[in-house]
Amino acid sequence: MLKVLLVNDTTKQVGRLRTALIQAGCEVVEEVSSAFMIPKRLESLQPDVVIIDTDSPSRDVLEQIVVVSQMGIGSARPVVMVSNDTQPMAIRAAIKAGVSAYVVEGVDEGRLAAVLEVAQARFEADQELKNQVRIVEDKLNERKIVERAKGILMQLRGMNESEAYHAMRRMAMDRNIRIVEVAEKLLAMNDLLA
Repeated sequence: MLKVLLVNDTTKQVGRLRTALIQAGCEVVEEVSSAFMIPKRLESLQPDVVIIDTDSPSRDVLEQIVVVSQMGIGSARPVVMVSNDTQPMAIRAAIKAGVSAYVVEGVDEGRLAAVLEVAQARFEADQELKNQVRIVEDKLNERKIVERAKGILMQLRGMNESEAYHAMRRMAMDRNIRIVEVAEKLLAMNDLLA
């Protein structure tokens, strides 16, 4: 059973959407009337998905979606937006902010479960891509640190690039630490002595 945080950013009652969610086998853990409540309620309620019912996605709603999409892995949640706004710019802005699925008003109760499934699948794929990017960025940053440390050894000890790398590698193996840790220590010591 999916736990849903329902956000009513409209002037109308959300009762019909709430009923459709319940009929689709979801548990509406809370219904809030302001998008500003989303991050705080995500932390405390830990829903599986956030559904925002809006006439048209406002700047405030989009900003809160960005906040949600930038939460750490494990804290962020898929966001489904149900809206009357069919303008391509509104749809693109919502997707760019981090909406996993944008549904034009009038979602059929029978299709709601499928929409939620698609939103979760897209969200999981996006999270996996973000995780992969983070890993690559970390490796690139580590490589830059090692390269800077090699440069210092080459300059101070008159070593060539291969000798500097092997010296750091040998020290890392002797101390049972990663080569990037040796490089960080070398850079810190160089900054201290500079």
